[in-house]
Amino acid sequence: MHIYTQPKAQKLHIISATMIPTSLLLHLLLYLTLQPGRVKSDPDPLQDYCVADTKSPHPIFLNGAPCKDPTLATVADFTTSALSESGDTRTNQLGINVTLTTTTNLPGLNTMGLAMARIDFAGRGVVPPHAHPRASEVTICLEGVLLVGFVDTSGRVFTQELHAGESFVFPKGLIHFLYNIDSESSAMAVSGLSSQNPGTQIASLASFASKPPIPEEVLERAFRINAQDVARIRKNLGG
Repeated sequence: MHIYTQPKAQKLHIISATMIPTSLLLHLLLYLTLQPGRVKSDPDPLQDYCVADTKSPHPIFLNGAPCKDPTLATVADFTTSALSESGDTRTNQLGINVTLTTTTNLPGLNTMGLAMARIDFAGRGVVPPHAHPRASEVTICLEGVLLVGFVDTSGRVFTQELHAGESFVFPKGLIHFLYNIDSESSAMAVSGLSSQNPGTQIASLASFASKPPIPEEVLERAFRINAQDVARIRKNLGG
């Protein structure tokens, strides 16, 4: 039988709070209290992911667009007419057209953390449930009547009927929608978003039209439907 004994040379040193001077403790507590305010989080990404390239040093993928020489900037860099004309709502089955400002049509917004969008609705046009992973959104109804709303992480839904001149805020990353409740008259809204590249993920397309597709059995169990339902929904969504 082997009996383990701790070597005599090893000693356990314990420092208690009573062994530290009171003034030093106060300074330590003050430091720990103030230190979190000095820590800066990473900036929000402008793309879905940024995989580090550890093998090829030549390509450069920027989190945004490179800046031109400030001395070459003109007033034209900070203005755009991209949202001045209505979009064609007949180009899709949803009856909507979304025009978004980008660094292409509004170079001056680069790195400012904002974007704008014009949304044109045909009768019963709908922006389906979707989320912006990198932006909060405020929408102003300018024409017609819209039903808007979002769902929080507890499953609670907040809806509101917007008339011309009224606004609504959608929190960052939460599923939300906009719907023209009039079957005949068109509607139009303008939105401001807190990212120059907010990203848009439509819930139905992400679930049923991803490439490659989510395994069929996952969708069946998640949505409590059968294989025929999955196939039909995928066909309707072009998946």
